[in-house]
Amino acid sequence: MLKVIVVDDEPLARRGMLVRLADFPELEIVAECSNGAEAVAAIREHQPDAVFLDVEMPGLDGFGVLKQLQQQQINLPYVVFVTAYDHYALTAFEVQALDYVLKPVEKERLAAAVGKLTKNFEAKDDQRHKGQLAAVVAQLTGEKTDQILQRLDQSQPVMNERFPEAISIKDSGEITRVPVSAIDWVDAAGDYMCIHTRDGQTHILRRTMKELEQELDPKLFVRVHRSAIVNVNTIAKLQMLANGEHQLMLTNGQAVKVSRSYKDRVKMVFNS
Repeated sequence: MLKVIVVDDEPLARRGMLVRLADFPELEIVAECSNGAEAVAAIREHQPDAVFLDVEMPGLDGFGVLKQLQQQQINLPYVVFVTAYDHYALTAFEVQALDYVLKPVEKERLAAAVGKLTKNFEAKDDQRHKGQLAAVVAQLTGEKTDQILQRLDQSQPVMNERFPEAISIKDSGEITRVPVSAIDWVDAAGDYMCIHTRDGQTHILRRTMKELEQELDPKLFVRVHRSAIVNVNTIAKLQMLANGEHQLMLTNGQAVKVSRSYKDRVKMVFNS
């Protein structure tokens, strides 16, 4: 339900607007005001979603109300101007009013204005909720909020699939759980993967490089060669060799060749 304030210095016109707006269950009238000063105070107090605002009022007119709200740094609600004079229309839209309704207010025209109001509010509210959700997910995953918002806009899953914290490796009747965080780098040897860990051990895993790559978090691991994957936290430097090729030096002293087709991926690690 949208909180609404009605502002008009003419009692009959104000009463008539209140009666007409009562036909819309999506609206809740939280205040009615007879002049611009009352409107500013009521908007500050109630923080409405929308205000139906008369233009011509003695003292502080409708445009003056908006100016004071801006000067006092009060959040502007959606504004639907209501007036007997159509020559204010251009000025109304210049101050970004949502709509402009002429007196006497026709039922169909008011319904159109309310429809526009609810549609814009739902879009704004949806965007606000998306922003809050993206902020929470970003805190949990470390991912950038704009990337999360892009997935939301494309109706994709909010959170990426979680990657396993450990890889199970079968060897001679035993199963060893190797923590993913302990992996320094991986290289291919035929149909097997050699998983080199921080403690200097090498574990043999029967799996393809593509299958293993899909199990590793791309924020932590980068494919540097057709047959090599490296933990980005172990990269010490990128070297260009005399023959024009590149290689990575890891913190453990291991050199890993970088193929031309994966060079750009590696450079992104250094730019992030």
